[in-house]
Amino acid sequence: MSDLRKVIIDGQEIEVEGAMTLIQACEVAGIEVPRFCYHERLTIAGNCRMCLVEVVGGPPKPAASCAMQVRDLRPGPEGQPPVVKTNSPMVKKAREGVMEFLLINHPLDCPICDQGGECDLQDQAMAYGVDFSRYREPKRATEDLDLGPLVETHMTRCISCTRCVRFTTEVAGIHQMGQTGRGEDAEITSYLGQTLDSNLQGNIIDLCPVGALVSKPYAFTARPWELTKTESIDVMDALGASIRVDTKGREVMRFLPRNHDGVNEEWISDKTRFVWDGLRRQRLDKPYIRENGKLRPASWPEALAAAAKAMEGKSVAGIVGDLAPVEAVFALKQLIEGRGGVVECRTDGARLPAWNRSAYAGTARIDDLDAAQAIMLIGSNPAVEAPVLNARIRKAWTKGANVGVVGEAVDLTYEYNHLGTGPDTLTELLGRDHSNVAEKPSVIVIGQGALQREDGEAVLAAAMALAESTKSTFMVLHTAASRVGALDVGATNEGGMAAVSKADVIYNLGADEIDIEAGPFVIYQGSHGDRGAHRADIILPGAAYTEEPGLFVNTEGRPQLALRAGFAPGEAKENWAILRALSAETGAQLPYDSIAQLRQALVDHAPHLSKIDEVQEYALDPLEPGKMASTAFKQAIVDFYLTNPIARASQLMAELSANAKARRDGALAAE
Repeated sequence: MSDLRKVIIDGQEIEVEGAMTLIQACEVAGIEVPRFCYHERLTIAGNCRMCLVEVVGGPPKPAASCAMQVRDLRPGPEGQPPVVKTNSPMVKKAREGVMEFLLINHPLDCPICDQGGECDLQDQAMAYGVDFSRYREPKRATEDLDLGPLVETHMTRCISCTRCVRFTTEVAGIHQMGQTGRGEDAEITSYLGQTLDSNLQGNIIDLCPVGALVSKPYAFTARPWELTKTESIDVMDALGASIRVDTKGREVMRFLPRNHDGVNEEWISDKTRFVWDGLRRQRLDKPYIRENGKLRPASWPEALAAAAKAMEGKSVAGIVGDLAPVEAVFALKQLIEGRGGVVECRTDGARLPAWNRSAYAGTARIDDLDAAQAIMLIGSNPAVEAPVLNARIRKAWTKGANVGVVGEAVDLTYEYNHLGTGPDTLTELLGRDHSNVAEKPSVIVIGQGALQREDGEAVLAAAMALAESTKSTFMVLHTAASRVGALDVGATNEGGMAAVSKADVIYNLGADEIDIEAGPFVIYQGSHGDRGAHRADIILPGAAYTEEPGLFVNTEGRPQLALRAGFAPGEAKENWAILRALSAETGAQLPYDSIAQLRQALVDHAPHLSKIDEVQEYALDPLEPGKMASTAFKQAIVDFYLTNPIARASQLMAELSANAKARRDGALAAE
């Protein structure tokens, strides 16, 4: 039942929910209230006092607007709506006083602080503070923390807003940060000096309103006003988080999250945030041809002619890697199938039927998890496969949702019921009577660990049958950013990877997670000198995801647009353009000369791809049941930090991977 209340803020009458805080009501009215500790996705701390407002008729002192609800306000003497002022002399004096206190111990080292130019304290000191200080005593200083290789700390700048403590505890689900001491001895610290153990820790850099927590890899490399900012999409997992790519010249300097309530809220994983150094290393910047067992550099005309000659009169197959945009997949499919060949995007052996979209894109939206009261994970470890999605499941759990897991028992940062380890559990659950189960919002999530098996399709059918009988929405959690888009354009064949291995020539579009056996001639098109390039007979250098515009479809079936933030190094070209040039060389020219024409052909083939950022509604279309083995589900991803060629080229990801392994294998205290 709604509890609407009227309130007058700065002379403007608005009607809002009684449960809203005053700071939220001010936002509804379009009035900005300064704040340091308040954050809409974290619990309320009420400890910075910057958001003070005057409540007319209330106590003769300002009130913290983040901690007072609209329903707590008293109406006027004749029942008039309560009045709140955010710009009265009392409020102005209070804000100046709070700012003066905050700056008492702040080092004021803006010229050398990495947060300079995008610092909340700097901005609000200018807007709401005074231009002098009455404080003459020496400032206090604290020791810096070692939180690991990602977050650099300057704790003397800390204003104890506790945002980092609340984020790590509530969202990331780790309990390693807290506040100790009282008065001027109070400081934020980590438990026993531990480094942070979370795949989401980089978000505390964005949350910190001062320069106390800054990015260690990015530190002292650029100022915010030097950077070109491009809105794009992340491809490190299949969630499709909205990101901003900041470039300086041709170099990508950092990735930051963008707010998208339907996908990633405003969080991104550490791999997404810090993988940018991998975009600079081990890049393929010129074509290569293998002669006498060795690769030698070649020109584009020479390499394309050699590739066309190799394909002439031979059986050809194409395989699609995890980071390929839909446009390149579509062009590859047309090129290969035009020559009578087959293409395959399910390189990991996942049994996903391309003809049934509800079986590979599911019927659930990511934000369905927020309201779910029951969530079941089948053969999935979202803490590693999609940490931001895992944080969403944790949020549902904190609101009381029951989480069940079928598969390996892993640390998911929240409690769950471990129902079993394999398909036998699904059979048992299907055997139960669900007809009188109370209807409540529930989601079944199946991961690639359950699908990359011989009986993957039977497991998928069982999971869909379970979703149907429990009236749950159904989600397939993919691990490859390109997978759903490739399935949408039909980049599959009935024989799967077995049919590909029979071809004389394999065209490898950035598939670096598999080993191609000796025998076939391999043409590799990709951005990094990884496993695929080592096996190749011809290498055609392509652009990475920040270097070309591209369409990606995320795990829930939402088409998203990644934009070009920079240019590919050396002679590397956009992926679709390489395929278009090769098609002309083979004498079967593809019918488009620009990415706009290609996208038009793509939309004619799959019309829903034109609806950017929209999730199409699909009814669940269960598969025919099949025979399932009894072996337990395995995890699809073993090492979170080294899942693709960009991550494997990153020095930082290698360090994080080594740290995670040392933490797993480390001796216990008793030893």
